[in-house]
Amino acid sequence: MLEKIPLEAFRVFDAACRQMNFSRAGRELNITQAAVSRRIKGLEDHLGAPLFARRGRNLALTPEGERLFQRVRATLEYLEESLEPFRGGTSQLISIAASGSISHLWLGRRLKDFGKESPNISVRLLTTDTPSELASETNDLVILYSTGEHPRWNLTLLMKEVLVPIASPDYLAQRGLTGNALGTEAIARLDLIDYERFNAHWISFRQWFGRIPTPLKGNLPRPRLSFSTYIMAVEAALRGEGIALGSLGLIEDQLRSGALVTVGSDRVETGFGYYLGTPRFRSLSPEAAQLHQHLLASDEVEAGIQ
Repeated sequence: MLEKIPLEAFRVFDAACRQMNFSRAGRELNITQAAVSRRIKGLEDHLGAPLFARRGRNLALTPEGERLFQRVRATLEYLEESLEPFRGGTSQLISIAASGSISHLWLGRRLKDFGKESPNISVRLLTTDTPSELASETNDLVILYSTGEHPRWNLTLLMKEVLVPIASPDYLAQRGLTGNALGTEAIARLDLIDYERFNAHWISFRQWFGRIPTPLKGNLPRPRLSFSTYIMAVEAALRGEGIALGSLGLIEDQLRSGALVTVGSDRVETGFGYYLGTPRFRSLSPEAAQLHQHLLASDEVEAGIQ
């Protein structure tokens, strides 16, 4: 009989995934970095698969680690929600659903800011790429990848999808390149980082090279790296591993900080975008309406900065 995996190992794994740093995970849990490493190693041994790719001081989830993290996070969120009836206080709970990419790259910081402004409102974030879960009417708010129409949700545009190649400044500097001076053919010869298309409307490099004003001629380049999620592709670009395809609205924080820069001048506007949704057939609670306004105001302020 297989030895049972200690539940504590999953709690440590969850913290390590969210922090992407064993030291910070240890500080969050009040244990040492060595203890975090031991628990992660024990979990990998139990499962027979590596969960993190270690590159010096940098961490990245392997495909197995990404799948496990999604399941562990969903389970912990479920347990957290189940405990709400047993807690005292006057905190109001609202739920919002969003895909993994916008949750990780855009929404997380804005929910943290909202929490500081409204400490008596608790927010449950459901992160999923399953359309039926995203659009479930059990949610108070949703962020949908859409053209702007949905039968059950009133949608307000947060950001249009505009796709452009992106890279870290270090990647370009090491090759003596200037990002805005690169043409399409030069970009195609670099280390392309792609991701799997789980939605027929998503666009990877193959489709992007065919939609730019002057489509690439000849055989389309094969990506050097391909990841199971868009987030992992962006993280690889941040680590300086090559050129990824960036959705400008999603990565505005990374562009503003200089961690990423755009490459070339070609852009593709897909006709899709990310929309903030409110229920069409029921009233919005005051707390959910407050979060709705916060997210729209945050987007308007930052649009004015650009």
